[in-house]
Amino acid sequence: MFVGRERELKSLEDKYASNKFEFVVMRGRRRVGKSTLLKEFSKDKKDVIYFLSQERNFKKSITQLSKTVNEYIGKGTSVYDDFEPLFEDVFIASKEKRILLILDEFPYLANSDKSLMSILQTLIDTYHEESKLFLILCGSSISFMENKVLAYKAPLYGRSTGQMVIKPFFFDVAQKYFDNYSNVDKIIAYSIYGGIPAYLRTINNKKSIKENIIQSFLNEDGSLYDEPNILIKEELREPAVYNSIIEAIANGNTKNNEISTKVGEQRDKIGVYLKNLLELQIITREYPSTDKSHSKKSLYKLKDNLFQFWYRFISENKSKIEFDNDKSEVYDRLIKPYLEEYVGRIFEDICMEYFLLNISNRKNKLPFTFDKIGRWWDSNPKTKQEEEIDLLIFTNDNKNSFFVECKWRNEKVGLDILKDLQRKSELLNQFENRYYGICSKSGFKKDLLDYSEIHDDVYLYDLNDICNMQVYGYIMCNCSHLWQDGNKYIFSILHCKSTTACAA
Repeated sequence: MFVGRERELKSLEDKYASNKFEFVVMRGRRRVGKSTLLKEFSKDKKDVIYFLSQERNFKKSITQLSKTVNEYIGKGTSVYDDFEPLFEDVFIASKEKRILLILDEFPYLANSDKSLMSILQTLIDTYHEESKLFLILCGSSISFMENKVLAYKAPLYGRSTGQMVIKPFFFDVAQKYFDNYSNVDKIIAYSIYGGIPAYLRTINNKKSIKENIIQSFLNEDGSLYDEPNILIKEELREPAVYNSIIEAIANGNTKNNEISTKVGEQRDKIGVYLKNLLELQIITREYPSTDKSHSKKSLYKLKDNLFQFWYRFISENKSKIEFDNDKSEVYDRLIKPYLEEYVGRIFEDICMEYFLLNISNRKNKLPFTFDKIGRWWDSNPKTKQEEEIDLLIFTNDNKNSFFVECKWRNEKVGLDILKDLQRKSELLNQFENRYYGICSKSGFKKDLLDYSEIHDDVYLYDLNDICNMQVYGYIMCNCSHLWQDGNKYIFSILHCKSTTACAA
């Protein structure tokens, strides 16, 4: 089942239809669905050369690529001596017809011959005006693709006609994998499996959440039983240290000094490990939404829900899981009592996604069109206690602000929650106009409903709103209308000069 990626497919199709030379650089973390997207895009194309690179030396790499290219060009079984004549033959063939050349996991191929990117640069410069080649370089090593392919000093800098960052699905798309579930179970499932297609495809939506967890996570032959650990071993040296760091973050140690203390390593050394995890997009660094990115108030969190779930419930309980044959009892004892609290934090992310997908003021979804959204926290100068606002949404000119509380609990939300939110909002006195929103799992008490009827600055959202997202104004481009700075999502739609749709 192929789900989502409509914008990505349209962007690729538009470039393919140009019938001139196109060069797209595609990147995204492992398991996010890059290869599946490329196969879906190329399935109805006539002349396609698809090569999945592996970690091999030059001789093995060019032998394998020669076989792939020769099957298309028809040069028998001969093996090229060098990448230059091989790719030049492809460029020459593309003068006569549209050829789609996909080099998947390109960093492996590039590492087998350090001159490869200079070779491609020369061939692009030589043939691009008369070539009908559509070249796609795809890679899971985000740092490589950004620093070695796209960077200013890289040989291929300025040659690409498009860039695509393939990201995990937001909840609005991910929930299509569990459309048999209730709204509550959809949010629980997303909180566990996240937006990675490879993980979402493991769900059997004819079984309960509990049955899926037992099947995927609590059995040694389960598809996700050791997935995060395997991925860390593939990507990083010293996996034991990285596992300890990720586990510390998953269990609430979100500051650098807390992580250092929990893991037992010096802060400077921990900083290096955190930097690597940030580059792999396993973790993200959050800042209060009104602060700049160098703020000392930053916190770390896991970006991937499945990693969060696995390191919170599976990693440190493996011996118990393997020892106990009654997996249902293991679930009831180790996971069920803590699942509501776990989902509550991720519910805030889902609510953030809801507002992101409704950035414009459409059908009264939002009180205004906003520029930034994120969490906010700081010390109350009067009480010396830290205060937190689940979501703070505002405009750059500080004219409009929207304070949101997200409640994942089995009781209706009353007026007392709104009053407390209004109290906390007074800590930020820079905003001219203030609006208030409550997102609730279980609905609202009569006192809050009555209050909202006569106060037009109060907005209430239940699960029917959040689980039936209607996407408005969600158009992106290659220069990134939307980017993430810590936990803040920042928009610059009016400043974009690109005319090419982006898949970010």
